[in-house]
Amino acid sequence: MKIHRILGGAAALALLASPSLAGQPAGQSWSQDPGSKCRFVAPASLTAGPTYWTGACPGGKASGIGMLRRRDGAKSGPAFYGELTAGVPKIGVVDLDGQYRVGRFVDGDIGGKELEANERLTAFRTAARAARAVSARFAAQKNSASAKLYADVARTLDMQIE
Repeated sequence: MKIHRILGGAAALALLASPSLAGQPAGQSWSQDPGSKCRFVAPASLTAGPTYWTGACPGGKASGIGMLRRRDGAKSGPAFYGELTAGVPKIGVVDLDGQYRVGRFVDGDIGGKELEANERLTAFRTAARAARAVSARFAAQKNSASAKLYADVARTLDMQIE
């Protein structure tokens, strides 16, 4: 009887650890910021490689507005500006060197489908807010060059709305 209870407890723990039952989307590939160890699901259009999160990380998962940025050594790659909840992107913009993927996170990536005008506006507004938040973080760290860069990114994203 005791063995059955222990095995039953182990089975329950295994079920709770399952991604689909632990609040993590099934089938999603989780990444981790190499510096902060914050966890997230990166949009596929960011491509594989070291990806860094700039934003809040409650419970070890990227959440709120912020930026996911791919880097290869000192070289910056594509960036996602937008909103994440418990490590999973919700809405925003992936900047692929001036080409944009816009919208909600669906099937592992941002956008990729026809958008209604309202959703496009919401995605760009969210992305601009995220870029401003990233700029403010760098300003608080006395990194004026990065603060200016992301303030400029926010202005560029705002212009996509007009």
